[in-house]
Amino acid sequence: MVDNVRLAYVNKKPPQPQARKRFLVVEDEQDLAELIRMHLSELDAEVEVCHRGDDALPLALRQTWHAIVLDLSLPGIDGLDICRELRSQGVLTPVLILTSRSTELDRVLGLELGADDYLTKPFSTLELMARVKALLRRAEHNKTPANKPAQVITVEGLHIDQAQRSVSVNGEPVELTAREFELMWYFVSHPGRVFRRSELLDAVWGYGHDGYEHTVNSHINRLRGKIEHNPAEPYYLKTVWGVGYKFCGEPCAEVTP
Repeated sequence: MVDNVRLAYVNKKPPQPQARKRFLVVEDEQDLAELIRMHLSELDAEVEVCHRGDDALPLALRQTWHAIVLDLSLPGIDGLDICRELRSQGVLTPVLILTSRSTELDRVLGLELGADDYLTKPFSTLELMARVKALLRRAEHNKTPANKPAQVITVEGLHIDQAQRSVSVNGEPVELTAREFELMWYFVSHPGRVFRRSELLDAVWGYGHDGYEHTVNSHINRLRGKIEHNPAEPYYLKTVWGVGYKFCGEPCAEVTP
């Protein structure tokens, strides 16, 4: 009996260590870049820092990263061009963009070009860490298990393929950003259910941070502009006034307060 126990112990494979996270930080303010690097390193991660966009783009394309923290105002190539190039080449690495409060248009453009989230300067390191952790959780959650086939959902002309991350309306392909697709998939996976903005932030973005409900509103408006025949009178994504939003698989009336 002792020999059997000893043999079982000897033959038992030790748990495989998880690969360390790898982050790319692209920020031209050297003090801020070093502060970000120091805090991200606390996640048991390797952190590489670039101060120029033209140095960062080849790194972002050639190497594998768990997340990229990307300033928009960079020498060489700006952050918007980097984000655009990453997504055009099919790189789906989560991207957190950094920008100043005075450049709301840049924030919107960054999201349109495929950024997953944004932080406005100045920001707290606690919020930075929370956002990065949320990106990692969402990336892990969106992986389809090997034993679970990806789903395809078709609802009255709207076709969504989870594996291909593709959407079409009446046979016409619709280009969605990574976050827009996740939001759309969450809605169609829960037809008829009403979600508050805070619930959508928590489920799709991975955090329920006060004051960021407008992020949900802007994504809903962009989704409607892409999938609705008449965004002013939406067919799929309905507003439940005073509450939030819901996805309708068939015509339904708006709910008034």
